[in-house]
Amino acid sequence: MPTVVAQYCLTVSDLDRSIRFYEDVIGVKVKMRVEGDGVTEVLLGDDQGGGQLQLASRDEVDGPIEHGNALWKIYFYVDDVHATVGRVPDGGGVVDDPPERLERWPATIAFVRDPDGYRIELLQVHDD
Repeated sequence: MPTVVAQYCLTVSDLDRSIRFYEDVIGVKVKMRVEGDGVTEVLLGDDQGGGQLQLASRDEVDGPIEHGNALWKIYFYVDDVHATVGRVPDGGGVVDDPPERLERWPATIAFVRDPDGYRIELLQVHDD
């Protein structure tokens, strides 16, 4: 089996709020929930076999998430970037950069933040 990127794991401050954001706003679905010693993990993804996102609520983490400077952004392909961005504020996120059609590539991109401030790039690829 070739090496593939399987998933990323993010610590979140409110697991249920983050699940709602990633399901209702971004459009990925819960695939599995795991309870462990001091941690609850939820795996989200699609049915297409792409990479997955794991959200973790850890008992030792209380309050806002400390981001440091390691994670730059999470990247999602979406069918309709304008509709996805439109759902961000109601989902508890923030729109950093509204949708913009790129001149160099047949795509529209936008940058948003989830409820914990993780930066997300949304990309809609066009047929032309």
